[in-house]
Amino acid sequence: MGFGFRVGVPGMSVRVSSRGVRTSVGPRAARVHVGGGRRTTVSSGMGPFFASTSVGGSRRRSTAKRPSRPRNVGPTPAQLERARRQAERAEQEAQRDAAIAHLEELRRQTTSVHLQTFPQAQPPFVPPPPQLALPWAMAEAQAFHLAGIGRFARADRAAARHAAEQDAPAYLAAEQARLNEIHRQLRAAADEWWRALNGNDEDTVCEAVNTAFSDNPAAGSAVGLAGTVLSIVMRQPDLDALPTQAPGVTSSGRPTLKTMTKRDRLLWWLTSMGSNIIATLNEAFATAPGITAIDLAVLTRMPDTQRLGIVAYGHWTREAVASVPWRRPEDALRFLDIADDVDCSVRTTASGNLSTAIKPLDTAKIPGLEALLAQIEDVPEAPSEPTAPPLADQYAVRPFAEWKQTIASAPPLQAPPPPWSQPAPAFPPPQQPAAPYPGAPQPGMAQGPNMQVAPPIELAQGQTLVLPEEALQGLLITFAFAGADADLTLLLLNASGKVRADEDFVFYHQPAAAGGAARLLGKQPEGQGMTERAGLHLSALPPDVHRVAISINMDVDTGLTCAALTHAALDLRCITGTTWTFRPPQDPAIRAMLMAEFYRHTINGQPVWKLRALGQGWSDGLGGLARDHGVNVT
Repeated sequence: MGFGFRVGVPGMSVRVSSRGVRTSVGPRAARVHVGGGRRTTVSSGMGPFFASTSVGGSRRRSTAKRPSRPRNVGPTPAQLERARRQAERAEQEAQRDAAIAHLEELRRQTTSVHLQTFPQAQPPFVPPPPQLALPWAMAEAQAFHLAGIGRFARADRAAARHAAEQDAPAYLAAEQARLNEIHRQLRAAADEWWRALNGNDEDTVCEAVNTAFSDNPAAGSAVGLAGTVLSIVMRQPDLDALPTQAPGVTSSGRPTLKTMTKRDRLLWWLTSMGSNIIATLNEAFATAPGITAIDLAVLTRMPDTQRLGIVAYGHWTREAVASVPWRRPEDALRFLDIADDVDCSVRTTASGNLSTAIKPLDTAKIPGLEALLAQIEDVPEAPSEPTAPPLADQYAVRPFAEWKQTIASAPPLQAPPPPWSQPAPAFPPPQQPAAPYPGAPQPGMAQGPNMQVAPPIELAQGQTLVLPEEALQGLLITFAFAGADADLTLLLLNASGKVRADEDFVFYHQPAAAGGAARLLGKQPEGQGMTERAGLHLSALPPDVHRVAISINMDVDTGLTCAALTHAALDLRCITGTTWTFRPPQDPAIRAMLMAEFYRHTINGQPVWKLRALGQGWSDGLGGLARDHGVNVT
């Protein structure tokens, strides 16, 4: 089959932009001095200082005292100058060695992209919904019915608990049924998407492939699909972006940096282009199982005119690409050998050498490429791409107040719902805590009969306190931060400090545990930072859960530690509005931190829950945190 480039959407505008393709002093001088009187000494140069040791003596010793002479123990100007030159040479050699190491790594990275493997597409997995339990529903119902009732209004509180006992089973059944229906719809949508991908639906294939290309060093874009042949345009980094020097060796065998010839530099660039082409082909074939071939064109900016032009194109089949064992960087140059209707602007001269320049190819004979060039708008690279908002939690639990309103025949109830059922607050500026939710009372304002909302209680590292009874009905956990990315996690632990099973580890891939008693509520940008929340019902936890650990872990891909977090604060708020705040330390040695924990305790024979602020962590991040608490880490 010949090369036939297709642009799928009429009037499409393709935007491309460039991408960056990114001591000791020598042996000490030792001298032997032989002087008069048969006295021999050895002097050793030690930087700007020196010492002299006698290795022999005269046959006679004089008993007469010689007049003492002032001794000069400081370095001479010549020694200082010699030490300065040695230090300069050592610094220059260190800089040279660092530059050589950087160039070698850059070359390895730019010419080895094709050596990575890409997982074959699989049917999408839709996780099941969380399995809710009656203790969770009871805690939610009690938090709603008890809101606004004073602690000493015993009759009213008893009536509220009775109403909660009646509502909880119905609320549980309704929510579980609703989540199961959402799961069924998600499964149906995933199955339909998988059928469209395998059936080569043009929009589905192009979207899937372009999503896979989003982190490639050479920007690629699927622009059309004709039958089973996908059309891709790839933006190769410019030749001018490559360094002009390469590691070399002097005539005496010492490492050095040498200026590359035009042919050597062009060979590096050609190998890089071949590596990016093969990687792009392999990733597209792995992402779209139904395509059998790819028509690919390569764009780059010409060194002489600084205009974009097509420097390579061809038709590659799945079988041809899979037939080559890609093992070495040099294998990337075989991209020309396995293609049909291929052309490349880097040519070989009659003597077998590469040309010293690249020119744009004549695409007049290929209408698809002519149309592509006509639609290209060469724009400068944006300084930064906007961060995509986090995906919404498909299994977000409906608040009890919302469920109650849907079944009530009377006008909507006015009782305030628990804090975690409300929209998220704005990210507070330093030292200025925001309201817990829109419309929430400010510190010092009444929230109901006989209740006052106090300012947040600041916790010091290691501080403990006994939680009030109201906190057992519901807690909103809020972690606000900026500077770097981090994730909030919860661990439900037994008496020995281990999880009962892996299901007790609540994190982004498993957002709920204990029948909904502990669950993540999502992460979202707020103001200048990010905020992640979780809901916790201590009264709904099974009796063999003795501790709840609240921890954070840094994004492993960034390699950053907790020192990169700024404005970090953990807020723990109960249904009455009482809030405890802990500001974790910026520890540069750890990547996962246990910030606080709730634990069971007994005081005067009565069971209570206590809170402890911690701020301790693990240098190996989430893996160490999970292993030390008994989670099976694979």
